[in-house]
Amino acid sequence: MKKIKIAFAAALIVMTLPLTSCFKDEPLNAEADIEKAYIHLDDPSTMFFNVTDTLVNVLSAEDEIIFHVRQSADISNVALNFEITDGATISPANGSHHDFESGDVTYTVTSQDGKCQRHYKVHFNRVTRTVTEELKFDFEHFEIIKDPPGQYYIWHNTLADGSLGNDWTSGNGGFKLSLSQSKPDEYPTYSSPNGLDGACVVLVTRDTGPLGPIVGKPIAAGNMFLGKFDTQKAMNVATILQTTRFGIPFDLKPVRMTGYYKYHPGALFIEKQGGKIVERPDRVDVGDIYAVFYRNHDSNGNSIVLFGDNVLSSDQIVAIARIEKTETTNEWTAFDLAFEYKEEVDQKLLEERGYSLTIVFSSSIDGASFAGAIGSELMIDKVRLYTEIEED
Repeated sequence: MKKIKIAFAAALIVMTLPLTSCFKDEPLNAEADIEKAYIHLDDPSTMFFNVTDTLVNVLSAEDEIIFHVRQSADISNVALNFEITDGATISPANGSHHDFESGDVTYTVTSQDGKCQRHYKVHFNRVTRTVTEELKFDFEHFEIIKDPPGQYYIWHNTLADGSLGNDWTSGNGGFKLSLSQSKPDEYPTYSSPNGLDGACVVLVTRDTGPLGPIVGKPIAAGNMFLGKFDTQKAMNVATILQTTRFGIPFDLKPVRMTGYYKYHPGALFIEKQGGKIVERPDRVDVGDIYAVFYRNHDSNGNSIVLFGDNVLSSDQIVAIARIEKTETTNEWTAFDLAFEYKEEVDQKLLEERGYSLTIVFSSSIDGASFAGAIGSELMIDKVRLYTEIEED
């Protein structure tokens, strides 16, 4: 009888071992990210142009959160709310009030396990309506940032008040995922002092290394555009075309875009066919230069942004200006592109920043599909955007 009791007790211990392992503590979350920032107001129109402007979706690589508000907005006592990663804490406290008239406020997010911290600067940008008929993009304001383990060029645009903005972006952050050890001028998009007058932008179609063809991405076209690049989306094949978020709110009607370029195609065009990378000696690569003006809210008031798969085809598009072809040339060559409108512009919607504009440059016209010729190079300088101002 004693042996039976011992055997039963041993069996019970063995049976409970797997059950006990199921109740082990899960590892604490090591992430410390702000995912969304938002402001609750009874009447958002007192501060914002659109209700959707009260919410900012924060991309994984961003550490600055910008709210765009009216000139008359009172930002002396603003309560910000945040969605942060599970288990993390934030300081100053979620929902606490701050005087942003006195300057930006930095929030610190600490991960659940206490080992990681991220700092986010929150800035309120008072939107100044542009009054000039000509906007200049000379690409003279740039820097090399360190984004471990890589470092690459970024550009700044000049805002209406003379300060520098971050509306220009490129796919350099995505290229870092493939070849992070590349030097800044070995990335697809970099700055050169050999412009028409001063600095210019150079866009080159690059080889993505040994991993690229395996995942169906043998090339990375040099690109630059007004908008944002979501590095997180670049890690998933299913969302790869959503890495490029095209457009910034724009309150004037664009009518023409001019500038200068040089272009020469790479030696051998390659593309993906049926899951394989094939050479196409019959094709010659060309670059692309275009601008798109579109409605940034749908009929239900939902915020809209264009991606790589619909930037030239969306029903939200109001006008497009696009070069017919980038000719092969070693000389600075002028382009002059008119916006072709599909519908009339709603002046009230325009004043309320209900339209967005993107300007796009690419060294390979089919670069979004990872098709092009390695070595194709497009140089861009002295871009001008002309707008139509309605007389009172």
